[in-house]
Amino acid sequence: MDVRKIAKLAHLEITEEEVALYTPQMANIVEYVEQLNELDTESIEPMLGGLTAEGEATATIRADVPHESLGQKNALDQAPAKVGGHFQVPKVL
Repeated sequence: MDVRKIAKLAHLEITEEEVALYTPQMANIVEYVEQLNELDTESIEPMLGGLTAEGEATATIRADVPHESLGQKNALDQAPAKVGGHFQVPKVL
């Protein structure tokens, strides 16, 4: 488990102490999740919705029908900040 690589991908600075701390923890997590590969799911039908009664009752399949676009003017009407016909959002990086 390359904790340094994962930290780099997440744009996190990580100390050597943290590498030593998180390496076995992440290995344990991956080992635990890999147990799922041992399950025989061949006869299990894929699910739609959730595992709750509400999820089962939710219609999750609909026809893929094209709809008319909202349009730039309507989309931007309620925007708190807009610049040059685009949404203005805070800089993330």
